[in-house]
Amino acid sequence: MTAWLKILLVLILGGILSTLGDRLGTRVGKARLSIFKLRPKSTAVLITVFTGSIISAISFATMVVFDRDLRVGLFQLEDIREKIIESEKELKKLEKNLYAFRSGNVVISSGQTLVTKTIKLNKTNDIKKIIESILQQANFYAFNLVKTNQSEYRRILLVRKDDIEKLENKIADNRSWVVRIKSAGNILRGENYVYAFPEVTLNKMITKKGEVIAIENVSLLKSDSESISKKINLLMASTLAEVRRRGSLSSELKINANQINNLGKYLVSIKKGEFQIIARALEDSQSAEKVSVSLELKSLEKSISNKS
Repeated sequence: MTAWLKILLVLILGGILSTLGDRLGTRVGKARLSIFKLRPKSTAVLITVFTGSIISAISFATMVVFDRDLRVGLFQLEDIREKIIESEKELKKLEKNLYAFRSGNVVISSGQTLVTKTIKLNKTNDIKKIIESILQQANFYAFNLVKTNQSEYRRILLVRKDDIEKLENKIADNRSWVVRIKSAGNILRGENYVYAFPEVTLNKMITKKGEVIAIENVSLLKSDSESISKKINLLMASTLAEVRRRGSLSSELKINANQINNLGKYLVSIKKGEFQIIARALEDSQSAEKVSVSLELKSLEKSISNKS
């Protein structure tokens, strides 16, 4: 019921009841009735007052019947206030927890990998034992991050039973799989439990030994040590992006830092020429393995002169 309709209803009802009350008072006055041994005039006033009270009661009752908001306000307002107070207390408590979370020492990030294992099962393997071994390794890693040196080792890793059952069904064939146990949320130092979930990916070949993964061209006439360093960094980023595109689960490459430094120094020293820096795979690698990369330098000027 809208506010204007409520006002209209009250006006109409008040007009009807006040008219009836006025007529009743007039008739009582003309009849010169006496109640409780009162004078007729006093009796008429008493009846008028009583009629007014009846009018107010009927108006109020009508509004309560037809207006749900009024009923709630009259009979449930106290309960609502108590709920609001409780909600405010819970909100303040949550704000304190969030502040503690923000300012606390986060030792495990949400989605962080606790353990990675490549497995390939056959009929003689016990799936449950293999999965339990993976979970124990993840628990050991998480415990060392979360607890202090004085804490007694125990199981703090919690993984849903249905997630484990799905993992069992997924890997129960003769294919090679990569199983990763990941944290389901940010964990602070000293917490009692680490909620985690398994993530399973089909294992596959990412690189083959000797193949070229990425190439970057360098013109030394237009380059200084800073630009050469940027070129090498760009090559590394392109190489990592390529192996990730192929399905590598590793977030970094395996490369000799001295080789990078020596290559940069050599390019700075010769000061001229057109070259290609080639990122080549040192060995075969699969999904869960870091890709080993070697950098090679190839002169483009020799290639051009040979073609001519």
